[in-house]
Amino acid sequence: MAGLVLLSVGSPPCLVAQSNNDGMAAIADGFAREHQVPGLAVAVIRGERTYTHVSGVRRLATGDPISNRTVFHMASVSKLFVATAVMQLVQHGRVDLDAPVTRYLAAFRMKDPRYKQIRVRQLLNHTSGMPDVEDYQWEHPQYDSGALARYIAGLQDSTLIAAPGEKWAYSNIGFELLADLIANVSREEFENYVQRHILKPLGMVHSTFLMTDADTANLAWGHLRQSGRVEPSQVYPYNRPHAGSSTLHADLNDMIRWAEANLQRGHLRRHRILRSSTYQVLWNPTRDLTAEMRDIFKNAGVPFPYQSYGIGLGWFLAKHDGHSLVFHEGSDPALCPTSCLRPTIQQPSSSWPTRLAWILSNLR
Repeated sequence: MAGLVLLSVGSPPCLVAQSNNDGMAAIADGFAREHQVPGLAVAVIRGERTYTHVSGVRRLATGDPISNRTVFHMASVSKLFVATAVMQLVQHGRVDLDAPVTRYLAAFRMKDPRYKQIRVRQLLNHTSGMPDVEDYQWEHPQYDSGALARYIAGLQDSTLIAAPGEKWAYSNIGFELLADLIANVSREEFENYVQRHILKPLGMVHSTFLMTDADTANLAWGHLRQSGRVEPSQVYPYNRPHAGSSTLHADLNDMIRWAEANLQRGHLRRHRILRSSTYQVLWNPTRDLTAEMRDIFKNAGVPFPYQSYGIGLGWFLAKHDGHSLVFHEGSDPALCPTSCLRPTIQQPSSSWPTRLAWILSNLR
């Protein structure tokens, strides 16, 4: 595995110089040693100060060290950027969350006629009834601009796993549909829209959804444990049809900017990517998942650490140790990024080392 962890445990930050913290370094390095993690990058935003720590290597075969500039595949953390893009279009009156998704996706067809009932909101909170991806075909990646449209067209023989709105079931396909919606409504390629309307305004200059634009010279490669040894993965998890669910690439500095913008409800320096009021929609619980997640943790043999667990639009919401969290994790072969915010704290918390250790423990 390789990992990027972003944790905020304080009030919205003023942008100040980053610094190291011995306690954070000890926690992160201890985790890396215990779980044989070749490389790790961690940032903690605590009140008005941002702490960073990097350790290990980008790839065992080369020995190149991890740095703040190391680019990580962000996996499902990508979905937060999709949700932001959709809400930008909602703000401009170009998308209605409660409209049928077919209003915006004329080419979308399924053999199950219930697909016509799917609402945009249901894709964002995984209650659409859409199935999940079975094979990402990372061994045969596509890079051309028509890849997403071909993938959507290929859904015509698929069926729903439930009626729209009936149950919660995590669906990466739902976010491929949202990426196509963004492209159709904006009349821009999905990746270009996010670059122009989110990444560039926030100054995320080393971030991209396109593998062809990623800084491959600074790329972290995933590793797997096999027969007691840690070895580089044989495949890299990129295939352009799955941009909406998983192809963001970003370094630690850029993800700090992302966290700061969200902590300040869509504002960073002179730029605003969302209205402050929009976060009342994004972070408002749309479905309680406590029972479902408790069963998932139990079946995995992992203690369930939350008092409650739910989902807003794109973001997961939880109560842990009496504190509200908004977050999304990612997991593709050998790569485990996490973005976690605690936006309701008005004063810096002294419990952030415990929170960091807890988040790292959940990456196993």
